[in-house]
Amino acid sequence: MAPKEEKRIDADDGKKYTKDQFVEYYGLKQANKRWNSAEAAAPKAKAKVKAKAKATAKVAKAGPFKVCVIGGAGGIGQPLSMFMAMDPNVSEVAICDLSVAAVPPAGVAADLGHLDRKMTAVGHVMEVGKKAIDHFGDAMTGSSLVLIPAGLPRKPGQTRDDLFKINADIAKGLVEACAKFCPDAIVCLIVNPVNSIVPAMAELYKKKGLKSHNIIGVTTLDCVRASKFVGGETGVNPRAVRVPVVGGHAGTTILPLFSQDKHAKKIDAEKIPDLDKRVQDAGTEVVNAKGGKGSATLSMGYAGARFASSILAGLAGRRTVECCYLESDVMEGLPYFTSKVAFGLGGVQKVFPIGDLNEHETKRMEEVKTALKGEIDTGLEYAKVNELA
Repeated sequence: MAPKEEKRIDADDGKKYTKDQFVEYYGLKQANKRWNSAEAAAPKAKAKVKAKAKATAKVAKAGPFKVCVIGGAGGIGQPLSMFMAMDPNVSEVAICDLSVAAVPPAGVAADLGHLDRKMTAVGHVMEVGKKAIDHFGDAMTGSSLVLIPAGLPRKPGQTRDDLFKINADIAKGLVEACAKFCPDAIVCLIVNPVNSIVPAMAELYKKKGLKSHNIIGVTTLDCVRASKFVGGETGVNPRAVRVPVVGGHAGTTILPLFSQDKHAKKIDAEKIPDLDKRVQDAGTEVVNAKGGKGSATLSMGYAGARFASSILAGLAGRRTVECCYLESDVMEGLPYFTSKVAFGLGGVQKVFPIGDLNEHETKRMEEVKTALKGEIDTGLEYAKVNELA
């Protein structure tokens, strides 16, 4: 059995973290200083930070939390709902979907209701053509986190712009309801094309006087895949790999920064372009393996749940770091970008800079910027001519 990784208490929040987690949040130089001065995670050490931890607890939002999954009876929504039902920070899962869903939301809720977990699951259904703002109020009210694996999949021959026109209106109706019933909730979008949908919805939130950082694009699957592929190359447990994947969430806009992970950086340089390309095309790999009869639903459900759990842990007072797509100024000329983000009390706490890039990553970044700009502009133009009710 591998030795248990040492954790030390960060005096800022009174919580225990590994050295890698210190580095991920503070950067190498500051992390080493803080790690060396941090107390070991022992009872005496805990007592020393007790006062600060209590102060943190006073401002922490009361948990466990209610989570609403819109599209919760679908291929991504069902595993995502199950993972949420298993999260110790969750007290209720509201499962919403249309009446034409293959499985009724109430059936998914009944199924999850038999798990031996201290939570409740409730199904909510809406007829096709109706408005979420008129039917999902009960589901959304009281939610701290709303997960939206909704919208139509891209069809053969369909452009991203064509898909955007359809899914933007779907997302708008759902975000509109969030703005009314749970305006402080974190809204996580798994609606393609993410690179355009997120800017559109975030700008609409801003026009409504709400926080743009409450609208986030879920890109965790790119990180999960990068970790898995690096693990396959190196023999390292993928759970120990933390490759930041920046840029966007489609094709060439997906840029894994292998040079920034201590395991991935050991891979031969000539293998990196193919590994990079595999992460970009991993969704197609799954579609082909399923013979065109499905897409990456299970892995997306897993990745979405990992991201959601990190947000919930942050809301409960434990600092977490994940990559995601949101409004930021980390890349000049691109108001929306995927990078590492710290979550804590209240949601987004800090958006990290991209960091140093090697030669391959620098060249690829130019491709990312060129492709992503047009997709962001599509979302911004939509927001200019639309309003939330």
